[in-house]
Amino acid sequence: MKKVLVICSSYRKGGNSETLAQSFIVGAKEAGNEVEQIFLRDGEISFCRGCLACQAECVTSCVIDDYANTVSAAMNGADVIVFATPVYFYGMSGNLKTMLDRTNPLYGGDYKFTEVYLLAAAADDAPAAVDGTVKGIEGWVECFERSSLKGVVFAGGVTQKGEIAGREALSRAYELGKSLR
Repeated sequence: MKKVLVICSSYRKGGNSETLAQSFIVGAKEAGNEVEQIFLRDGEISFCRGCLACQAECVTSCVIDDYANTVSAAMNGADVIVFATPVYFYGMSGNLKTMLDRTNPLYGGDYKFTEVYLLAAAADDAPAAVDGTVKGIEGWVECFERSSLKGVVFAGGVTQKGEIAGREALSRAYELGKSLR
């Protein structure tokens, strides 16, 4: 059994990226994994100040006391991290990028996660529409040398809430979750 953390970055409750996450969660739970879901919209996350106090003091939390510390702590203890994001202007949502910047206290620490997955939904249905988002996640993963990006599910051509219903991407997200062992 793995401890799986699913981080949803959309502010739209029940939106397309969140629906992808739900499919992944169902599969992961059916495979016997423990799953926790976090919504970045549930708390305030300030921008990283670049002070590097977390690195100088070798601490596992940021000197900025906000929701990012809660999310980082959950990330630190997870075996698997799943990011679910809408794609805006060919990149991840701004609040996910801000959260990733705030994980600097985990860098160089004894983090547990080794597997990272990306679930993304976009209005543009071209396969390349997700490339910028993938590149951003790959850049973050690259900084955590014990981890790797294990899978990506992209649902293109979905704009309005609920448009993802019946799309093949939901099955792929479910199967990816179910494959965790």
